[in-house]
Amino acid sequence: MQNKLKQIRDEAIAKINSAGELDKLNDIRVSFLGKKGELTSIMKSMKDLSPEERPAFGQMVNQARAEIENALEDMKSSLAKKARELQLKSEVIDVTLPARKNNVGHRHPNSIALDEVERIFVGMGYEVVEGPEVEKDYYNFEALNIPENHPARDEQDTFYINANMLLRSQTSGVQVHTMETQPLPIKVIAPGRVYRSDEVDATHSPCFHQIEGLVVGKDITFADLKGTLAEFARELFGEETKVKFRPHHFPFTEPSAEVDVTCFKCGGKGCRMCKGSGWIEILGCGMVHPNVLRMSGIDPDEYSGFAFGVGLERIALLKYEIDDMRLMYENDVRFLKQF
Repeated sequence: MQNKLKQIRDEAIAKINSAGELDKLNDIRVSFLGKKGELTSIMKSMKDLSPEERPAFGQMVNQARAEIENALEDMKSSLAKKARELQLKSEVIDVTLPARKNNVGHRHPNSIALDEVERIFVGMGYEVVEGPEVEKDYYNFEALNIPENHPARDEQDTFYINANMLLRSQTSGVQVHTMETQPLPIKVIAPGRVYRSDEVDATHSPCFHQIEGLVVGKDITFADLKGTLAEFARELFGEETKVKFRPHHFPFTEPSAEVDVTCFKCGGKGCRMCKGSGWIEILGCGMVHPNVLRMSGIDPDEYSGFAFGVGLERIALLKYEIDDMRLMYENDVRFLKQF
């Protein structure tokens, strides 16, 4: 019996020493120490021994088990260490290599220009408001003194969803929403995306951005409008900038004007940017038409106001001397990083 026990122990230790993988060690443990293992089987033969022999034989079995378990643990530690060393060698990192650059985004020139325009008007006491891009025909046209079949609708041909809903062609509708819901006096600017059925070229896009401004209160005059836009032009283009107002027609303002500023490239002397005129057109404006005030529930005999609208892309193109509007929408990081 003792010889059999010694043979099992020696065989187990020999197999443990020759095992080259952790999985094999587990198989060896099961075959010798498991419920049906060889060492467990020999324990069952203790019933054939006399009561005097059993304690000594039990002690020998326990010693053999301990030796096998110690050999298993030692080999397990050795194999795990070797596996770790191989892993470190195969997954080594060359710390001398240059680090990978984390590519981060960059602010769009439209966003930069919008932030600057908002900063200027907020500094003059204006509130920034927003409105829906999918607008009712009433707010986009009728409430702005542009009834059905008015020729101005042809100039702002947009995308209709149904007979009464469309993608807004201007942010002026936000002014009507504001006049209907906010208490007087009102001083707001309304930036946002607008849509028109324009062909894509260097200066046009079917989707672009506008910034509308509106002031309504008592005793508001054209002089207030001129002073506001002159201050805006100086803040945006430089202290030496001058403004020029040219008579124009807009259905929702009366009187109306287009505003030019002295060319910030040549100072008004004439250059390629201003096409030799010394002036650059930047926006349209005027006194809010009495019909517009009346349709918004405001008495034009008691209150007056002015409004203006500027294309955000136009501001960005002029300020950063970009010669093609399509560059703004191509998502070329090389272009965006210049601003």
